[in-house]
Amino acid sequence: MPSTVKNATMLFLGRTIVRAQALLGDPAARLFGMSPARDPYPVYESVRRQGVLVKSRMGLYLTTSHELCSALLRDPGFGTLPAGALSPVDSSAQIDGRRLVNPVEESFLVRNPPDHTRLRRLVAPWFTPRGLRAQVATVERVVEEYLDEVAQRRTFDLVGDFAARVPIQVVADLLGVPGADHASFARWGSALVNALDGVRDMGEMRALHTGLREFEEFLDDLIAHRRRHPGGDDIVSALVAHDDLTREDLIATTELLLVAGFETTVNLIGNSVLAVLGDPDVRTRLLADPGHAEAVVEETLRHDPPVQYTVRVPFKSTEIADTWIPKGTPIMLMLAGANRDPAVFTDPHRFDPGRADVREHLAFSSGIHYCLGAGLARMEGAAALRGLFRRFPDLRAAGRVRRRPSRVIRGAARLPVTTGVTKRHPIVETTG
Repeated sequence: MPSTVKNATMLFLGRTIVRAQALLGDPAARLFGMSPARDPYPVYESVRRQGVLVKSRMGLYLTTSHELCSALLRDPGFGTLPAGALSPVDSSAQIDGRRLVNPVEESFLVRNPPDHTRLRRLVAPWFTPRGLRAQVATVERVVEEYLDEVAQRRTFDLVGDFAARVPIQVVADLLGVPGADHASFARWGSALVNALDGVRDMGEMRALHTGLREFEEFLDDLIAHRRRHPGGDDIVSALVAHDDLTREDLIATTELLLVAGFETTVNLIGNSVLAVLGDPDVRTRLLADPGHAEAVVEETLRHDPPVQYTVRVPFKSTEIADTWIPKGTPIMLMLAGANRDPAVFTDPHRFDPGRADVREHLAFSSGIHYCLGAGLARMEGAAALRGLFRRFPDLRAAGRVRRRPSRVIRGAARLPVTTGVTKRHPIVETTG
């Protein structure tokens, strides 16, 4: 109970401080305090107008500069936040007498070398060009399988009925769980995203802990099964074969693969479809040339990426953009803002799959933390887009788009669509 009261108090104080600073015009508070349903890009542009590096009263700096973001992501003098900096996971929460593994701080997503290098190297073989080629047939089979299902209905939820199920099945196959419960994986993935974005109230905190407990119980059983039956060619079998890995390493790495393999891709698919539905010229080009799907996916990554920002801290005090930054000071790299930097991209707010420099975006980060699953996400996104509009060339929005309750991960939680030729429904966004 004391821990619950403390968490509730901290959440209340945090919201109060953010609201107060937002009213004073603080750029970080404006971002943290706004509804996820609102367009964040005007906030990024307001930061850009204030300079290359903007100070927040909340103890951090912000930048939308593509040049600076790219430089700091690649600079070995900068790393991820230290343990405990942003985690909403209650350190007293336990499962069978053991503390819950922190999916944010104990995976290689936010760990620095040498731990980052050691853990990332173990799963990297599944995401090399050779490893990805082995996944092409699986991805295309999964896409067609779920398109067959939704084809039986005139109207369906693009996210829940299709976009979420494709990456869940693909990552489940990689983990060696082909018969995974899609609803459970989706729920666990959403819970883990809250660990990246923070939680707004005690209801979300409880949902986070419940999701983590359920997923850890599932993984404990899976790991035990792999230990009894070694020799599989899936990722979990490979991890279990390394005797030097702790249970915490195993759990955190597998949880990260769920987030990276599911949440990024489902939002990439959803954002790509929204872009096509909102631009008749893009739709016409895609219908005439299904191979154009790859360009649409790439431009979506630039124009409206699933991951909106990340944070880096200097290992020692340093000067950046004529500003002295003390050791350990967080710098928010606003990747989505950097992707619309006019110093790099011409007419950056226009969705243009034909732009020559589209791959200069930072949607997958850069440097040692460049997204391990970038190639797989691109493959799944393009395959989903090709299959969807080949099967349903008259696909239209059929209701309100409900945005995810997240600011760091941008995407639709629900996107009703219809496959028939009907009066075009306006794309209206809400959150929930």
